[in-house]
Amino acid sequence: MSQTTASGIAAADGVFDPHAIQAKWQQRWAQQDPFRAGGADDDRPRKYILAMFPYPSGDLHMGHAENYLYSDVVARYWRHRGYNVLNPIGWDSFGLPAENAAILRGADPREWTYANIAQQKESFHQYGVSFDWSRELHTSDPEYYRWNQWLFQRLFERGLAYRKSSPVNWCPNDQTVLANEQVVDGHCERCGAEVVKKKLTQWYFRITDYADRLLDDLDALEGHWPSKVVQMQRNWIGRSVGADIDFEIEGRADKVTVFSTRPDTLYGATFFVVAPDSDLAAELVGDAPAHVRLQFQEYLGRVQKQTDIERQSTERPKTGVFLGRYAINPVNGQRLPIWAADYVLADYGHGAVMAVPAHDQRDLDFARAFDLPVKVVVDTTTGAEGEASLAELDPTVTGQALVGEGRMVNSGALDGRGKKDAIAGMIAELEQRGSGRAATTFRLRDWLISRQRFWGTPIPMIHTDDGRIVPVPADQLPVLLPQAKDLDLKPKGQSPLGAATEWVTTTDPATGAPARRDPDTMDTFVDSSWYFLRFMSPASDAHAFPSDEAARWAPVDFYIGGVEHAILHLLYARFITKVLHDMGLVDFDEPFSSLINQGMVILDGAKMSKSKGNLVVFQDELDAHGADALRTALAFAGPVEDDKDWADVSATGATKFLARALRVAQDVATPAGADAATGDAGLRRIAHRVLADVPALVEHTKFNVVVARLMELVNATRKAIDSGVGPADPAVREAAEVTALVLDMVAPHTAEEMWSILGHEPFVGLAVWPAADEALLVEETVTAIVQIDGKVRATLEVPTAIDADELEALARDDERVQRSLAGRDIRRAVVRAPKVVSFSTK
Repeated sequence: MSQTTASGIAAADGVFDPHAIQAKWQQRWAQQDPFRAGGADDDRPRKYILAMFPYPSGDLHMGHAENYLYSDVVARYWRHRGYNVLNPIGWDSFGLPAENAAILRGADPREWTYANIAQQKESFHQYGVSFDWSRELHTSDPEYYRWNQWLFQRLFERGLAYRKSSPVNWCPNDQTVLANEQVVDGHCERCGAEVVKKKLTQWYFRITDYADRLLDDLDALEGHWPSKVVQMQRNWIGRSVGADIDFEIEGRADKVTVFSTRPDTLYGATFFVVAPDSDLAAELVGDAPAHVRLQFQEYLGRVQKQTDIERQSTERPKTGVFLGRYAINPVNGQRLPIWAADYVLADYGHGAVMAVPAHDQRDLDFARAFDLPVKVVVDTTTGAEGEASLAELDPTVTGQALVGEGRMVNSGALDGRGKKDAIAGMIAELEQRGSGRAATTFRLRDWLISRQRFWGTPIPMIHTDDGRIVPVPADQLPVLLPQAKDLDLKPKGQSPLGAATEWVTTTDPATGAPARRDPDTMDTFVDSSWYFLRFMSPASDAHAFPSDEAARWAPVDFYIGGVEHAILHLLYARFITKVLHDMGLVDFDEPFSSLINQGMVILDGAKMSKSKGNLVVFQDELDAHGADALRTALAFAGPVEDDKDWADVSATGATKFLARALRVAQDVATPAGADAATGDAGLRRIAHRVLADVPALVEHTKFNVVVARLMELVNATRKAIDSGVGPADPAVREAAEVTALVLDMVAPHTAEEMWSILGHEPFVGLAVWPAADEALLVEETVTAIVQIDGKVRATLEVPTAIDADELEALARDDERVQRSLAGRDIRRAVVRAPKVVSFSTK
């Protein structure tokens, strides 16, 4: 039998047609723009929801499908709660992939980039994401990157942007430098090539000036950001407290400063180590005999082929070269031979260390490799009966450094003191001698932003003939990229912009003399460090963002994206926000109040990739099942933070559920406005429990449980329709309306169709969440959810007074649970009676 719904969508023989519903509502959304954020005259409370913006390297993929589903659930939820919601979208559209693709195709990176943006934009529309499209931006537009250049010049004015020569990470494939954070296991995060060290003069942002604030302010993010991300940031910043110690070098006028967290062990220093790729090493070997210089150069060549990670590995044999020079220990006058060794890095600390081999394992391994002396200055034994004596723990015999705390020995006036007292005593002695002082250092390095590639923001500085570096005048911003067709973009170790003679040639703003533009472009992490503010006014040519709008909307209330950005992007965004705060442009100093990290979508236990042939194509799934089924299946697949194996994502099952939900609305026989209070009390209790429980579930990102509760409600409504309650009961209409309201968050097209069938004006996405009737929430029974490894596998109707043991027993005996276990053993059971049973399997 053929039927036509009240909204005009035909369904032959009751067959659910998701694509027809999808097309209908996408057209209406495009026409009426219901998700545009309200203006300054909108007095509703505000929420700023933001998903990390995509890079346009082809169409959307399944990781995007998951990320933007979650952000849309949150945005739609807060609209239902009566908030004025800002949910914008843009593209992180500069960067190496576009340039490399253009080189491969002999094309302009602009063409590749904007074609991909058009494709992704169409896919977003098909997916039903409720973006405010009026605020769309692309970081590769001059309207955007002009303000990157403005920001660079503001940092330059404040002494936070500077140039220096230092060893940098160099990708030989992409022919560009990389920040430390862009090197993953010794390889370029973009192309996978092995990274080498190269000495270059580059632009840096002085993020280390903000190291203390970046670290200390993480305390306020505890409980709002995933604890794993907070800890990763703490570890990356890596604050160490100790002392700077000044060592004289024989034959050198200036002293060399080293940092140590254990200045109390200074009496145990027996040699001195410098980084082989440091300026100091080159200077010290300069006057050495020819054979020493040759040996050093050969060693330096080997070191420059190693990554920082390789050099710091504790598993590698220690290597080094004696430089023929000596340092003087400031507390006892002992001559310490100076070695160049690869386990010391040029850009960490001061590029030199005092070696205390008895109490540092790396120093001990080096000392044993080169037969250098070892002197114990901390007695780590406690004198307990049966404990080995200090002689028996001799590091030269055991090969194990004494790294524990203890009492000082062989250390002059410090003898007998504990660690804390000894450190304070040594610092006082150094200060009295004028040979040291208390100090703090960080693992964090300044942010290297120069890139020797074309497709990025040109650095807005001018190099004059007399050696000055001055900003491009403000009225000449933006400095536009030249046409790519006029350049050879192939990597050559220097920016293609340097070969654009007409572009690079300019004049000194002060004298009018010939000068040259800086040929490098900026790291794309500059683009993404402040883009959330540009959404305030993406088309403005008057300012980067209006401070009053930033005060209204920012910081971002909920930021959603992958944990792979836990260090790079988030740290840089935090730094730039603090700089803007200090400039008086924003009234907050953390960009993202709450952070939601989602897991990956994998296939058969492995990360999806074209090369592995295990790719699930986003557009194919849309074509096969429609957006709502894909969204519902992903939401139901498991907790937000967990990886989801596509084998467990059932779009077919989701389609059946959505068809069932739509048929509930079609079967309602009660007119709109009927008094639900006269309806079936049992069904009303279930509907109002959903209304009462879903807000907390959404706010704790339990989206899979929300879908489970919807399924329960649809099943209960279907049962009521088919039983003695019947379709004309007002409780059936109420339950269908609640279903449409909640369903809007995960399956918005189907929800809109249900809402229309039920006789309501569009759009359900703007309908305000009704209050649950407290009288209906007092129940004798409750629905308990049973999860296995984070996935909902069954629901149980149980007494509210059931105890944990009884609930667990019921869950274990349930047929659906037994079927889902498939013979696996339950390793752990967490029971929160009467609502949740969670099993973890082996």
